[in-house]
Amino acid sequence: MNRQLKLWDAIMIVMGSMIGSGIFIVSSDMMRQLGSGWWMIIVWVITAIMTVSAAICYGELSALFPKAGGQYTYLTEVFGKMTGFLYGWSLFTVIQTGTIAAVAVAFGKFTAYLIPDLNDAAPLYENGTFKITWIQILAMVVILLLTFINTKGVRSGKIIQSFFTSSKIIALVLLIVGGVLMIKENHFSENLSYDLDSFQNLKGLGWTNINDGLLLGGIAAAMVGSVFSSVAWENVTFVAGEIENPKRNVVRAMVIGTSLVMVLYLLCNYVYLAALSRDEIAFAVNDRVAVATAHKILGETGTIIMAVLVMISTFGCVNGIVLSGARVFQRMAKDGLFLKQAIPNNKHEVPEHSLWLQGVWASLLCLSGQYGDLLDMISFVIVLFYMITVFAVIWLRIKQPQLERPYKIPGYPFVPLIYLIIGATFCILLIMYKPHYTWPGFILIVLGLPVYALIHKRVVPKG
Repeated sequence: MNRQLKLWDAIMIVMGSMIGSGIFIVSSDMMRQLGSGWWMIIVWVITAIMTVSAAICYGELSALFPKAGGQYTYLTEVFGKMTGFLYGWSLFTVIQTGTIAAVAVAFGKFTAYLIPDLNDAAPLYENGTFKITWIQILAMVVILLLTFINTKGVRSGKIIQSFFTSSKIIALVLLIVGGVLMIKENHFSENLSYDLDSFQNLKGLGWTNINDGLLLGGIAAAMVGSVFSSVAWENVTFVAGEIENPKRNVVRAMVIGTSLVMVLYLLCNYVYLAALSRDEIAFAVNDRVAVATAHKILGETGTIIMAVLVMISTFGCVNGIVLSGARVFQRMAKDGLFLKQAIPNNKHEVPEHSLWLQGVWASLLCLSGQYGDLLDMISFVIVLFYMITVFAVIWLRIKQPQLERPYKIPGYPFVPLIYLIIGATFCILLIMYKPHYTWPGFILIVLGLPVYALIHKRVVPKG
């Protein structure tokens, strides 16, 4: 592959793929789950530690295996084809495509905030609970448009990525600075006054003090939102084959990008806690806590600015995920684990068929109306595979200590152990207290086993 992506482009992919719709929405549910500004901050800090630790660990693997496919390649090289396939299967069926669908629909919803006729229009089709709306159609158009643009070459995709990512980073900084300077009534001390006492108010019926098991369940549920808002940075590893000096630049992009995004997220949450009371955060209309914050700071003008910001953010996020994900499916196809039509590059040196397969399936997920349910399990499934990949670093250190490692994790083995401990705690808590987030993910992975068996039988015939 031509190495057309520089360090700046790689950082833009990391940041652009991470910053989507989550940071503008999930803090509402986090406050409903825990009821304290301190707990909101603690959950975001834990998520930041997890995210940066994982990025540092992936750096060692990216330097060892600096080629397209990223996480799929790492898992395949270390643990074999079946593990790699199960990750790729999960990526195609829900992780990558489900995220594309959800973020594209978020774009549609915030567009409808500016154009109310989109919200008010009758469904194009309705049968029981299933319906097709103009917002879903708009989401599909965005996905297919960005898929088409990315088929015209890496240059087209990276220009869009750099422009929209730069725009939303500048806008987030302006929101933070404007929030700090222009807040009329500061609620920050009030929101921290609950100390480490924890409360829940899931249905607006009043705050109930929680402890022990309920607190642990609340932390796990709150982390579903913060973790989902902080994933997709590993998308840059999918396009490692097209990055200049990947042994050096992939790890730098991951560590720089994730660190900057997590700082922005923490500062955004400071603005939320300063601009809004506990109830205003928890029960912002449609969970649009960023819009409620902008309204407090600038009135109606602020809400329009924020809606435009989220549209920019989600558009750039979809582009980053579209650009990178197709490379994994192409790599799988070359290994005989995906449709062979995904293998060839077009005249612009990009995997056009793989891009369209990804785009069409993501569009169908938009139409299904079930993208919200799919996303409930994305955080669990992603963290599970993150843990397996981080463990791969330790496994290789033990099994193949003689390997030349262009980059080594600073603070090994503490950095990978930190991630594994936090990630395992998160997954165990979800299994114990929020099983509806976990069983669909387990079922999805298990469904991949018979599919792999059929593919493996075809690729490796008897005799």
